[in-house]
Amino acid sequence: MKHRIVVLGAGYAGAFAAGNLARRLSPADTEITVVNAVPDFVERMRLHQLASGQDLALRKLADVFAGTGVRLRLARVTGIDPERKTVAVTDEDGDGDSGVDDELAYDTLIYALGSSVAHRGVPGAAEYGFDVTSRPSALRLRERLGRLGAGGTVLVVGEGLTGIESVTEFAESRPDLSVALAARGELGAWLSPKARSHLLRAFDRLGITVHEHTGIEAVEPVRAVATDGTSIPADVTVWSAGFVVQPIAAASGLEVAGTGQIVVDRTMRSVSHPDVYAAGDSAYAIGDNGLPLPMSCASAGFTNMQATAAIIARLTGSKVPTTGLKYQGNHISLGRRDAIIQMVDRDVRAKSWFLGGRTAARVKSGVLMGAGWSIAHPTFGMPKRKRRLATVPDLAEVRGAA
Repeated sequence: MKHRIVVLGAGYAGAFAAGNLARRLSPADTEITVVNAVPDFVERMRLHQLASGQDLALRKLADVFAGTGVRLRLARVTGIDPERKTVAVTDEDGDGDSGVDDELAYDTLIYALGSSVAHRGVPGAAEYGFDVTSRPSALRLRERLGRLGAGGTVLVVGEGLTGIESVTEFAESRPDLSVALAARGELGAWLSPKARSHLLRAFDRLGITVHEHTGIEAVEPVRAVATDGTSIPADVTVWSAGFVVQPIAAASGLEVAGTGQIVVDRTMRSVSHPDVYAAGDSAYAIGDNGLPLPMSCASAGFTNMQATAAIIARLTGSKVPTTGLKYQGNHISLGRRDAIIQMVDRDVRAKSWFLGGRTAARVKSGVLMGAGWSIAHPTFGMPKRKRRLATVPDLAEVRGAA
């Protein structure tokens, strides 16, 4: 009676969770399966670099999980039946067409399917816009930027972290292009005054035009139309105005928030189905400050650590620990040689202190390298003796209650 743990998604949250469980639970008692639609680990935090023309090393998930005991299933998740405790998947053939439909049974499910670009119903955004939320979309943008000649126009929509990192990367790598950013509000308004000044200087240095207080109501092949009717030239429009989660959780009957994220308790356990845990962008989790955690890589780290700690404790009959859910701040790349590190307080308001320039860029690079290394070495720090599950009668009780 091995306890079947199924992890949906092998992004930052899912891959970390699977590796942590494999490190700490005995394979004699557990069977861990990761379901992912693509064979490679995608460094989503670096996809704007890929789109700008830089080459990123690929990490095959088969290699990542080799020797860990984790089973990798390359398939697309199409549905969940939380009452029967099954996941419906569709294998993809070499041409990308639907292949074999199958069903996976679980005792514990970790839902970490992440998020994708939110077009928000803006006409033309899906048809003519580009984004950097997946490797295929980043490569599509890379190919389009590569075909732009000198003087071509690029507009990035959205003043969040993805928008800022993308527009500065494009401007630095292609100084022959005319690069602009459309911001609904004031660029960098959430930063401390000194950090915002650093950001504005970086934009000036890179020659980026900023359209503040400018919402985009339509995207066309060679322009974007602002809410006031202004036409902004854009041979390429990059849409980075937020993220949206997949509708699978809501369609399955799991309790979700208005965002479609799974509502979880302090241990990342679904409040409606206790055998389901959520991590990463898929989780509607409340941080230590009483506010929902933002969709981010940092939140993926917090939530997967809490989810796996809770799962291990409950399966082994231990006290469930609580890990920190405190959002510390932002690491913002401004091209390859500049960055901003902005710390925040308990209420997620910017502190006066910040770090900028090359030192900050080296810190950000270290964060990215550390995350990638951790994914590539899931068994690092493996305890000499892995934890066994509860006795068979107790396990049956856990299976029925969890």
